[in-house]
This record gives sequence, structure tokens and C-alpha cells, in this order.
Amino acid sequence: MTDRPSRAALGPVGLVLVGIASVQLGAAIAKALFDEVSPTAMVWLRLVTSAVVLVALARPRLGGRTRHDWLVVLGFGASLATMNWAIYQSFARIPLGIAVTIEFIGPLTLAVLGSRRARDLVWVLLAAVGVVLLGLERTDLDVAGVLFALLAGAAWAAYILLASSTGRRWAGFDGLAVASLVAAVAMTLPALVSAGSGLFDGRVLLLGALVGLLSSVIPYSCELVALRSLRPAVFGILMSLEPAAAALAAIVVLHETLTPVQWLAVACVVAASVGATRTGSGPAARQDAPGTIAA
Repeated sequence: MTDRPSRAALGPVGLVLVGIASVQLGAAIAKALFDEVSPTAMVWLRLVTSAVVLVALARPRLGGRTRHDWLVVLGFGASLATMNWAIYQSFARIPLGIAVTIEFIGPLTLAVLGSRRARDLVWVLLAAVGVVLLGLERTDLDVAGVLFALLAGAAWAAYILLASSTGRRWAGFDGLAVASLVAAVAMTLPALVSAGSGLFDGRVLLLGALVGLLSSVIPYSCELVALRSLRPAVFGILMSLEPAAAALAAIVVLHETLTPVQWLAVACVVAASVGATRTGSGPAARQDAPGTIAA
């Protein structure tokens, strides 16, 4: 497969934006299907799709691995499973754009902690303002949904850290492929319990595969190509647009609208993430393993 036509048509920035739009569109479609398929089952279908594609493409080398190699990739897979399961549980309870905004606090906090400059605390304060503003609009905010979004954010931060370690120990896509397989296996029993035999209905499988392609395979591919010529700092800034992209996808697919105060909260978190990425180290681990998508 060649990426030259894609790069010529879109450029690296365009590819990242396509990846962001794709993952948030996939999240919105997944939420629209929650009446037919449980969030846990949908997560499993997404993970299985990405695992199958990644393993087929990467053909990871498993022999000759140390015990620490396996511990790192198992932790990576656990963080991937937790991150996706928690954010889908959040989607089921609160608006998509708000869930992704709250989730983004995880990598944002990691970016600020990676900075040694006290002035970067302003980005923490700006993000805190966003969270407070969300708290002012409590009509749509289920407490469990907020807590699941925070759990997803914490898992995302762990994912970023483990992606860096995995990238040093597993070449190319090998670590991500194995981690995706680990995550899919870990979610199999919960998915069967929540969905039962309906999980293997042909229509459900097709829809789950579509969500997997939109939410994982397409964004991973776009990131992989874009990062060959895009500086990690620019990539991190572009990824900061995810909360806004999630809110827009929710409007188009789910007809979920946000209040002006909630839009202001989203803007605060996006601005804080952009600022942290520009002035600090940012979520630098993102360039170590394409596929930093949580939603």
C-alpha cells in the first residue's frame, strides 16, 4: 500500500484532521447503536477489528521476548482496554462532546507534569475553568458518566506512558498489534456477558467492524503516514482539537447540542491542551506509537 497519493492530496495536517474526524464519527455511530448493542460489546467489536487488522499488517515477532517486554505490552493492552471501555460507558450516560472534553484532562495533566516551568500551571488553571463551567450545567451530567470519563482520561495518560516504553521494546507496530490483541481478549468475557448470543448477529458484527475501521484503523493509518513528515509538537496541537470534533460529530450524528457555557468549557480545555503542547513537552509519547485515539 502506498501513501503518496494521500500525502499529495491532503498533506500531513490534512491526514491528522481526517483521523480526528474519523475517530469521532466512529464514536458517534457507536453511541447511536447502544440501544442495539451494549457499550461493552461495541468496545469489544472495535478492539477485535483493530487487532485483526494490526496483527495481519504487523505480523509481530513474539519469539525471544524478555519477561519485561511482555509485562510492558500486557500493561499497554490493559490501558487500551480500560480507556476504550470507560469512555464508551461515559458516552452512554453523558453527551459525547462533554465526555471527550473531560477525558482529555488525562493527557493534558500528563503534558503539564512533564513540564518543569511553573508558568505552565496556567494551562492547568484554564482546564480547571473548563471543568468548573461544565459543572455549572448539570442538567445532562450523570455523575457516573463523569467518573467514567475521568477513568478513561487516567487510562489514556497511562496508555501514553506505556506507548513510549512499548515503542522502545517492540519494533514498528508490533507492540500496538499485540496490545490490541490483549485488549480484545480481556474484553471478550464482559462482552459476552453483556450482549449474549446477540453479539454474533451478522448486522451487529458488520456495524461493529465499521466502528472499528472508523475509530481505530483509519486514524492509526492517517497518524502513521502524517508523523513521517509532521513535527510531534504540531501533531499534539492538532490532536487537541478532539473535544471540539467530538462535539461537532455528536451534533451531526446524534443531534446532541451543547449550551453556550458548555461550548466555552470545551474551548477552555482545547486552548489549555494547545498551550501545554506548545510550551511544554506535550504528550510526546504519541510519536512512539500511532494510535493514540481514545474515543
